[in-house]
Amino acid sequence: MRDLESDVGISHVLCESCPQPHAALRVGLPNASTSWCLVEVCVVRFCTVVPSASPHKGADTQQITNPGLLWQAALSTLNPNPTDSCPLYLNYATVAALPSRVSRHNSPSAAHFITRLVRTCLPPGTHRCILMVCERSDAFASACALARAFPLFTHRSGATRRTEKKTVIVEFFLVGQDNGPVEVSTLQCLTNATEGVRLAARIVDTPCNEMNTDAFLEEIKKVGKDLGITPTIIRDEELKTRGFGGIYGVGKAAVHPPALAVLSHTPDGATQTIAWVGKGIVYDTGGLSMKGKTTMPGMKRDCGGAAAALGAFRAAVRQGFKDNLHAVFCLAENSVGPNATRPDDIHLLYSGKTVEINNTDAEGRLVLADGVSYACKDLGADIILDIATLTGAQGIATGKYHAAVLTNSAEWEAACVKAGKKCGDLVHPLVYCPELHFSEFTSAVADMKNSVADRDNSPSSCAGLFIASHIGFDWPGVWVHLDIAAPVHAGERATGFGVALLLALFGRASEDPLLNLVSPLGCEVDAQEGDTERDSKRRRLV
Repeated sequence: MRDLESDVGISHVLCESCPQPHAALRVGLPNASTSWCLVEVCVVRFCTVVPSASPHKGADTQQITNPGLLWQAALSTLNPNPTDSCPLYLNYATVAALPSRVSRHNSPSAAHFITRLVRTCLPPGTHRCILMVCERSDAFASACALARAFPLFTHRSGATRRTEKKTVIVEFFLVGQDNGPVEVSTLQCLTNATEGVRLAARIVDTPCNEMNTDAFLEEIKKVGKDLGITPTIIRDEELKTRGFGGIYGVGKAAVHPPALAVLSHTPDGATQTIAWVGKGIVYDTGGLSMKGKTTMPGMKRDCGGAAAALGAFRAAVRQGFKDNLHAVFCLAENSVGPNATRPDDIHLLYSGKTVEINNTDAEGRLVLADGVSYACKDLGADIILDIATLTGAQGIATGKYHAAVLTNSAEWEAACVKAGKKCGDLVHPLVYCPELHFSEFTSAVADMKNSVADRDNSPSSCAGLFIASHIGFDWPGVWVHLDIAAPVHAGERATGFGVALLLALFGRASEDPLLNLVSPLGCEVDAQEGDTERDSKRRRLV
């Protein structure tokens, strides 16, 4: 894996080194032959890590006599509120602490704080190492959090001129019942997950002059080739001919034509069919209902749902997925031009329902309506999950860190929340009440409009209900809608949000033990509130 300037890898063996030139930190490894680790940042629950040490050149007499003193002195200065760090050996090493307690709506792994600590505490260097000390249950979330600190995309001229190869090695040391380094099988799972996160983030960070619909299709083809899968692709006028009025109507004004692409994994012995439908608007000008100069910048991120589905599909299939899994990508650029959809136009969608356009900037739900309808009618999916940067109102409803979930299943609503806590991609429910909200789309001349009449009446919930209406509110399967508009980025950088969430949510169907462990559907999802509260506030190293 390569970030702006570094190759990044996850290792199951603990390296040996000294503080110079590789910036080492002693972290208490129970190994008589070597007690040094190639470390610059050690992210730990510091209060329970016990050091094992050996002297090194440059240590003072007292440290050589009792080499644990330096470690203990560093720990004594830490006051994580919520985090803290302490430089060691003239800033060649750093020990950092995570909060011991989190609230019930946060992840016990404190994943967001891990990303922040690595970004702020990891000093520059040619060869760097991060030692992550955590419990097995937090390893998956911690790895994905670390991946977000190393984005892949940059066009800075200094980065392109640099020829020196840099590396970052991530080492995991498990504590608690599974004390010791991670197994090779766990290493492979973490590697695939982090590569998926960084792939999704790279796609979202890439501007539309490079990541147009043609380029996105190439990304899909690359993943398909890697997995031995040939994608199904429906493009341009064929979309119109076959009745995909939502995708075609949104993307018909762009230079690069819209497309519906599908990657399908169909293993022997599969008992159910799952479809992940991703919104892939490579750029959203708003169409003729055009965005302004302050709201349009950043709309390259409107393909975050499709990017997450692609990264998660790649990792899930690599780890072994026992059920039929389809990734459906609804790709278009919402542009302006002579052929652009106008307000008042009426489109016939793949579901057979007609939609009166009253807002061309409410385009994501149109392409997803075609996508979920295709998943239902053509793929025979039992579970349909759509993931999208759908509404700006999501950030108001559930905030910058929690995606919004809307679903016809109480069990899956609880599962999404629990999966978010286990993987670090946090989720919070929206109101699911179509009998009260769907009237917002009433049209006098079509089956529905595409935007609500009252923007003060739960607009994020209503937007999701629009999508659900194209498979039917009485559909007997499970439908899940994830609105990731706010958490898809942190500042100017994409987060790869959604990859970890999909892998955890469907971990029960994986052949990988770690994904089974973080799956909320592998155990009872209706945990008592008191149990959830205690779990979120426990100390992580015991």
